[in-house]
Amino acid sequence: MNGIFDIIGPIMVGPSSSHTAGAVRLGLAGRAIVGGQPSRAALTLHGSFAQTYRGHGTDVALVAGILGMRPDDERIPGSFRIAREQGMEFSFSCADLGDVHPNSVLMELAGPNGSQTTVAGSSVGGGNITITRIDRFDVDFTGTSHALIVSYRDQPGVIAKITSLLATEDVNIAAMRVSREGRHARALAIIELDQPVSREARALITRISGIDTVIALPPVAPA
Repeated sequence: MNGIFDIIGPIMVGPSSSHTAGAVRLGLAGRAIVGGQPSRAALTLHGSFAQTYRGHGTDVALVAGILGMRPDDERIPGSFRIAREQGMEFSFSCADLGDVHPNSVLMELAGPNGSQTTVAGSSVGGGNITITRIDRFDVDFTGTSHALIVSYRDQPGVIAKITSLLATEDVNIAAMRVSREGRHARALAIIELDQPVSREARALITRISGIDTVIALPPVAPA
């Protein structure tokens, strides 16, 4: 059964829920994953995004999301100007990204701490999105709930310690996906949650042996 959001679509600035609202949310997700506003964003558009991005404002919407705007933000049409004023470089190119949704983008982002992160995602209709890749890891999450992105070295007990700590904080896990480059190699866990995780709990997770980084993501799309 469809909910009211699925029927009437999102409240937004722009002509298309997929090409505008969804694009804003993809940009928001990329911003959250790198931990703040990037200093540089190189955006590669695929399929329908590549064919119609100027007419539908997909380019403007992606930059707006990376700047932290929501789909109903009246500043979206001026996102290019605002990005330049804030010193954020951005560029667009078009390419075939393979067997992915036609409304897809590959975002190469230079984070506020200087780190380089690649985020791929798709706008799948009605303003909804799916993040499909972070760096070399295949992922699958929609940005509708709080989440933790945990980068760590694959070894016994790491996931058990994370889930145990979340349980002691009374945080419920809604879904979890783990990807790894190989046995005892670098791994990435996407843990979707029913509640946000406190800064103190994130600090405790970071101290678990084998963990490299812990990023907390707020919801960027309605559930």
